[in-house]
Amino acid sequence: MDLGDERQQPQPPGGRPRPAAGGSVTAQLGSLLGALWRSRYRGRVGLLAAGIVVVLCANALGQIRLNAWQGAFFDSLEQRDLAIFGAQLLVFGVIVGGLLVLVVAQTWLKEMLQVRLREWLTHDLLDRWLAPKRAYLLAHAGEIGVNPDQRMHEDTRHLIDLSADLAVRLLQAALLLISFIGVLWVLSAQVVFALGAHRFSIPGYMVWCALAYALGGSWLAWRVGRPLIGLNATRYAREAELRFALVRVSECAEGIALYGGEADERRNLNGTVAPVLGVMGALAGGLARLTWVTSGYGWLGLIAPIVVAAPGYFGGGLSFGGLMMVIGAFNQVQQSLRWFVDEFHRIADWRATLLRVMALREALAAPADAPAGPAAAEVPAGPPHGSLAGSPDGSDEAGARVALVDQGAAQLVLEDVSIALGGGARAALEPARIAIAPGERVLIVSETAADKSALFRALAGLWPWGSGTIQLPPRADMMFMPQRPYLPLGSLRAAVSYPAAPARFEDAAVRAALMRVGLGHLVPALEQAQRWDKELPVEEQQRLAFARLLLQRPRWVLIDDAMGALDDEHRQLMLSLFEHELADAAVLSIARSAGHDGFFARTLHLRRRAAAAITLPLRPRPRPAPAPAFPAAERFAPREKAAAG
Repeated sequence: MDLGDERQQPQPPGGRPRPAAGGSVTAQLGSLLGALWRSRYRGRVGLLAAGIVVVLCANALGQIRLNAWQGAFFDSLEQRDLAIFGAQLLVFGVIVGGLLVLVVAQTWLKEMLQVRLREWLTHDLLDRWLAPKRAYLLAHAGEIGVNPDQRMHEDTRHLIDLSADLAVRLLQAALLLISFIGVLWVLSAQVVFALGAHRFSIPGYMVWCALAYALGGSWLAWRVGRPLIGLNATRYAREAELRFALVRVSECAEGIALYGGEADERRNLNGTVAPVLGVMGALAGGLARLTWVTSGYGWLGLIAPIVVAAPGYFGGGLSFGGLMMVIGAFNQVQQSLRWFVDEFHRIADWRATLLRVMALREALAAPADAPAGPAAAEVPAGPPHGSLAGSPDGSDEAGARVALVDQGAAQLVLEDVSIALGGGARAALEPARIAIAPGERVLIVSETAADKSALFRALAGLWPWGSGTIQLPPRADMMFMPQRPYLPLGSLRAAVSYPAAPARFEDAAVRAALMRVGLGHLVPALEQAQRWDKELPVEEQQRLAFARLLLQRPRWVLIDDAMGALDDEHRQLMLSLFEHELADAAVLSIARSAGHDGFFARTLHLRRRAAAAITLPLRPRPRPAPAPAFPAAERFAPREKAAAG
């Protein structure tokens, strides 16, 4: 059994990258808001959003009062009236004090809104991602399945921060616009034009000027800054690739050092860094061009209201205080309208982030055409959104899938099972119908590691590409054992108990299971939390998986070279479990060679052929007589027994 098999991960046939999430911004936001409304978080989010609206409305009223104060204050300066000047300073203190309280409240409410929104969206994506088998299928769904951690962590955080900030600013701008456009309309009547002997005013003159100024700047910002949306999306994808490459080097540092491959890895990382720097350079140029618009717009805004209000002041219709009120109202209106100009670079960033998050969320949606009911609930119609199209051999059998019937049958039955592989190849079992009874031991010998692993995944419902029907016994009675077991983060007790909770099994049972598989030296470390997948060698990880069997006591055990790293002594120790503690369990093992000294009663073959694979059942061998339970195990583990003594 070859340890290198674990690296030969077969790829799904016919895979192709899926394009980014489609739909308009309105449709995508509607989808997100609909999901939020259906979630349990809507109450807390709604209260915080309502609080922000109330605070912003109060802030708008305060700004109107502050603008009115400016007229009286500057008139007192023009009239050199010290008493009125002092009184207006007191009024200013009251107004600004109230506005300060409102700003602090707005800041706290917005930050808490971001916390609750991120809580909701993160849990929403995690629930979808960790639905049965969906994380695995996503990994085979093309480009959308690359670095989902980046989208769920960094992109989600960034999207929530930008969404909350932009939404609050937009609402504030809208409220100020509504509040001050009326003030500015009234003040526009004081701007009188003289044309010879004729004097006239233009209704809403200052309002129209503010609108024209803001709309012109917004249009120019959109024209110049539109490419930033695509550049930001590309940047996030390249940054994720760089982070993945760095993490990979960190995790494979030992192998790189043993081969002296640092220089080669350095060259590979250069190839990953270069695209990041390239897109950052393009972003720098785009932001510089946008800055010409935003900064120029801001500087012109200093004199634009004075210029448009000058006819009223020089004509005598406006006092100095009235002029300052007009300028203040104009600035509030055009500042509200220039929200799009000032925030366009962040809007582009937000749009790119929304595209990435929605693409992931849509890819993680349950397939719409998956039939309901227990018989078909385990098998999606394909990877998310049909990223795999057509049949693997290029025929017209588009959408062919292995039907996984999970109805708790009394036997494990495989009928006309053919596994689709890359390059148009197929591997099949014959005869057409294979039935494995409870307690039976069957070995399937495969010619290649890729075929072996694909069949194992098909039995687990992780490889739906192919044809035929697999009828499963009750899931609760089954345990799948890959070549390298999964060890979760946490204590060693959690790793042995997985997937059950660590507290499910008594301490004595866990210790006995470790002793039984020759891992007694690990008993003192049961409560230690480490990266056990890095700490333990592969052969000890495989024995730890058999300790799980002793605790879980499944009635059906499906093995994919789960003893490939064991020597003969420990392999015999693991097989002895099925002669004693697990004597009633059915065993289906998929391997690349026959053997195990008559342990299996039936041997089948999985062969890759142009038409169909042929299964050649061999003559069953008699099972050896059962030996006594635990005492017989002692002869298989002399080293552990000595160490324990």
